[in-house]
Amino acid sequence: MQLILVNYDAHYEIEQLSRMFFRPLTLVKTDRRPRGVQEDFVYIRKTAGRFFVCLVKGGEKSSVFVPVRINENPDMDLCIAAYRLYEKSAGKGLPWGVLTGVRPVRLFRNLYKQSKVLQEVIDKFKNYYLVSDEKIKLCRDIFRLQRPVIQSRKPLDYSLYISIPFCPSRCSYCSFVSTSVKAAGRLMAPYTDRLCREIEYTAKKAAENGMKLKTVYIGGGTPTAVSADMLRRIMDTVHRCFDVNSLEEYTVEAGRPDCTDLEKLKIIKEYGARRVSINPQTFSDNVLKAIGRNHSHRDFLRCVDMARQVGFDSINMDLIAGLPEDTVEGFEKSLRGCIRLGAENITVHTLTLKRASNLVIKAEEHHYDDVEKMIAKNNILTQNGYQPYYMYRQKSTVKNLENVGFSLSGHESLYNIYIMEEVQSIISCGAGGVSKIVGGGNRIKRVYNYKYPTEYINDFPSIIKRKDEVFGLWQQFGYQKD
Repeated sequence: MQLILVNYDAHYEIEQLSRMFFRPLTLVKTDRRPRGVQEDFVYIRKTAGRFFVCLVKGGEKSSVFVPVRINENPDMDLCIAAYRLYEKSAGKGLPWGVLTGVRPVRLFRNLYKQSKVLQEVIDKFKNYYLVSDEKIKLCRDIFRLQRPVIQSRKPLDYSLYISIPFCPSRCSYCSFVSTSVKAAGRLMAPYTDRLCREIEYTAKKAAENGMKLKTVYIGGGTPTAVSADMLRRIMDTVHRCFDVNSLEEYTVEAGRPDCTDLEKLKIIKEYGARRVSINPQTFSDNVLKAIGRNHSHRDFLRCVDMARQVGFDSINMDLIAGLPEDTVEGFEKSLRGCIRLGAENITVHTLTLKRASNLVIKAEEHHYDDVEKMIAKNNILTQNGYQPYYMYRQKSTVKNLENVGFSLSGHESLYNIYIMEEVQSIISCGAGGVSKIVGGGNRIKRVYNYKYPTEYINDFPSIIKRKDEVFGLWQQFGYQKD
C-alpha cells in the first residue's frame, strides 16, 4: 500500500493512522498528482480550503472531501475522515480509534483539566477520537487511580534512572539498547567505573540545587547481568550519595533468571531496594526458546523463590502477549501463574515489532491474530484484585493495542507513573539514558546520554557536560532551593 501526499507536509498523524490499517505502507510526498500507480494506494491532496482523500484497495475506490475549518484542528479532521474510509474498507475499526499517541491517559487528564467534567472527556474520547468503550474505561480507571499520586508531587521532587545496558542474550523482540555479555563482557568493568562517577556527579549537582530524590529505578538491559562485585559497587555508590532510606520507592530489574542468583538478590536488598522486577515473559518453555531466552520456566520459579527468601515483598512480573509460538491458552496460563505466585505487580505488554528487533530484521513470519484475545484475558487480573495503574502505547504494537501495568492496592510503581505521564523530572545515568526536565505549562526538555556503552566509556567528559546541561535546564525552569 502507498500513502501518497500531495502538498501536505504535516504527515505524522495520518501516516501512523494509515500504518495501523495497512502494512507494509510506503510514504510518497509530492507536489503533483502521480500517474500510473499500479498498486493499492491512499491519495491525499491538500488545497487552500479542503483535503481530498481517496482510497483504492482491491480494485474498489472510495473518496471524501474534508473542509479545512478555521480555528479547528484540520490534521485531526483529516485523520477522522480517512479513518472512516479505512474502517469501511477493513470491515472494522480500531480499539483506540484515531488516537496514535503514546500516552492516552495524559490526553484524558489534560482534557479533564480544561473541562473539569469527566463525562465531557468520556464523550470526546468516544465521539471525536472514536475510542472504544473498553479503552475509554481503561483510561478512566487509570486516570482516577493516578490523580492522588500526581497531585502529591512537589516542584523540587525528581527521580533517578540508572541504566545497565547488558543482557545474558538478546531476545528476538528486543529493540532496547542492550549488549550481550558474550559480546561486551570486556566493557563491563570500565562501564561500571564511569557509571559510578556519573552517579556521584549527579548527586553533587542535585544537592547543590536543593532537589529531593523520590524514586530510584535501576534498569537496562538486565542490571543483574554484571558481576556481583560490580552490582555491589553501583548500589553502594547510590547508597553513599543519596539518602535511600527516605525514598518513596527503589526498584531494581532482576529480570532474567539466567543471571540473577541469591548473592545478587541479597546485594540488592542490602543496599536498600525494596522492589524488584523478575520477568517470565511467558510460562511456556517452547515460547522462551522461540524468543531466544536461555532459561526455563523452572529457573524463573527458582528465582522468585529466592527473592521471597531474601525478603522482597514487592515483585513485578512482565508478560508479553503475542510472542511467537504462544497461544491464548498459554497466555492465560501465564497470567494465572503470576497471580498464583502472588506478584504484587503484573505488567502486560503487547508485542511490538520494532525495526531493531531480530523478529523484524530476520523478517520472521508469525501470526498475531490471537493477540486481541490474549489482551482480553487481562480481566482475570481485575477479577483477582489487580487494578490498572499505568499504561502506554507504541506505534509498532501488534493490533494497535497497549501495555498496561496492573497492581495490588498499595503496590503501584510511582516511577512508572512519573515516567509515563511525564509529571516529574527524571535524571538518567548510563548509556541510553534520557534525562527529562519537566517544567510548568507542560514544558519538557530532554538531554540524551550516548546510546551505546563504547561511546559512553570513550567520551565520558561529554557525559559530564550533558549533566551540566540537565541542571542548567532545571535552573532555567525556575526551580529554587526551599
